[in-house]
Amino acid sequence: MPRSGISREGYSLMEAIVALFVLAVASTGLLMATQAHIDGVRGLEDRVIAQWIAENRLAELAIGETLPDQVRMMNIDWIIRAERRPTDDPDLQGVEIFVSRAGASSSAARLSGFVDTGAPA
Repeated sequence: MPRSGISREGYSLMEAIVALFVLAVASTGLLMATQAHIDGVRGLEDRVIAQWIAENRLAELAIGETLPDQVRMMNIDWIIRAERRPTDDPDLQGVEIFVSRAGASSSAARLSGFVDTGAPA
């Protein structure tokens, strides 16, 4: 029983402020972790879409299609760059395909493959 006869149940103002501070710090850490996860998922999504585009372009080159260097997939503009190189087989060319978001400085996907340039058998 307190001396003055007043009941002192509950938290003091200082305890409540400390609890709110701890909660704020924990919430900030959780928010930063969530943002990092979202950025990671977005980067993975970009790489998967770019890989699909690169595989499509390799197939298009294999059937002799000539297509533009920019495509739109998943509401995003993508730039495609294909570099051809000779191989020891004159009927076969090596192809390196680079795909990046329009305006990005680095490639989101890179695919190496081969294209048959010989006459049909």
